[in-house]
Amino acid sequence: MSFIVAIDGPAGSGKGTIASAVAKKFDLFYLDTGAMYRCVTLKFLEEKIDLDDKDSVKALLKSINIDFKKEDGEEKVFLDKKDVTKEIREKHVTENVSKISHLKEVRLSMVNLQRKICSKYDSVLDGRDIGTNVFPDADIKIYLDASIDERIRRRIAQNKEKGIEMSEDEIRNSIISRDNNDKTSEIAPLKQAEDAIYVDTTNYSTKKNINRVCLIVKKARKKYERIQSGYVMTKETTLKRIRRSIIKHFLSAVYHIVYRIRKNGVENIEGDEGIVICANHLNFIDAAGIVLLNKRYIRFVAKHDLYRFRIINYLGHLFNIIPVKRDSSDVKSLKLCLKSLKSGEALGIFPEGTRKGMEKNVDVKNGAAFLAYKAKVKVVPVGIKGTFKPFTKVEFNFGKPVDVKEFKTNDPNWLDRATNEIMNQIVELSK
Repeated sequence: MSFIVAIDGPAGSGKGTIASAVAKKFDLFYLDTGAMYRCVTLKFLEEKIDLDDKDSVKALLKSINIDFKKEDGEEKVFLDKKDVTKEIREKHVTENVSKISHLKEVRLSMVNLQRKICSKYDSVLDGRDIGTNVFPDADIKIYLDASIDERIRRRIAQNKEKGIEMSEDEIRNSIISRDNNDKTSEIAPLKQAEDAIYVDTTNYSTKKNINRVCLIVKKARKKYERIQSGYVMTKETTLKRIRRSIIKHFLSAVYHIVYRIRKNGVENIEGDEGIVICANHLNFIDAAGIVLLNKRYIRFVAKHDLYRFRIINYLGHLFNIIPVKRDSSDVKSLKLCLKSLKSGEALGIFPEGTRKGMEKNVDVKNGAAFLAYKAKVKVVPVGIKGTFKPFTKVEFNFGKPVDVKEFKTNDPNWLDRATNEIMNQIVELSK
């Protein structure tokens, strides 16, 4: 998985300058999405494309070739192998880029290209919808802003440096018009993502603003590296097994002291064949109960960002927890899960995907049934009961194994039916 830095904000907020500096500081690939839209705009103007002629628009988008190269220490933009670095910043392009970039066909084409390019590299991107639309799961999202007067001042200085002639009134009208178009667009409008960090760049120098953003990215990078380390399982050595045994016995004793534990049907998970253990998810330590309170070695699947906590990072490696990025196709985690099951291990999964998912009426995931079918193993439903308040009773009820292959028919929804049966048993066991 690539490390993605998403920087959004209005024109003149410092996106391009800061994104470029961040890329250099952290050795990231910098994708100037604004330049991509300017290239498309330039091409449309050169070819005199009628924006209402959808066939012509689609044909041009299929044939266009946009590339970025560094020459003599400078980032160069190429359109159909021609250097257009300066040309795409000229007045006629600036006046039309907002209108053309709002076309649905243009937006979809560029977003797909941006995702394709950045899937190969750790990247930083800037634009208006990077954190909200292009990469909603970016590792860090930053929203830059600045006052209108400051943004105009910066654009005047930028144009002067690049030899572009535009009056102050023209720049003001251009920025105001673009702000309005970007913020009211029906397709991916400019707005701050809910989880983006807001940075006002108005009253700081360029150097100071770069340093401020670099500090944010540095923290996110450390978190990312810690999470990624979860995918590199430490070698299973004798020393590791001894440490795991000692810690497991200690934490198990603590668990028994804090809660009045009752276990039923434990025989259903005993043996040396691979099984998937599916339980309802009540508390952040209910998975620990399943792992610690049973003799059998059990691995669990957990959301990947838990690895940002040092203690869980350590325990995750010790107990070989498999991290997964939710709501995405995490092929690496899938392979680890299948390898674990085919090796005869017990793998714990919460089908709800979140704590108290049934109460929240979340859509239950069918990943457990899919893994069981692929690995040719059975699923053991588990019902957990209790408030998890200190010194209260917590009960773990292990049900009879479910053979998901019995649900495999010509019905394309057989996985959903298998998952529903597993969840129904979990509900019964947790009553």
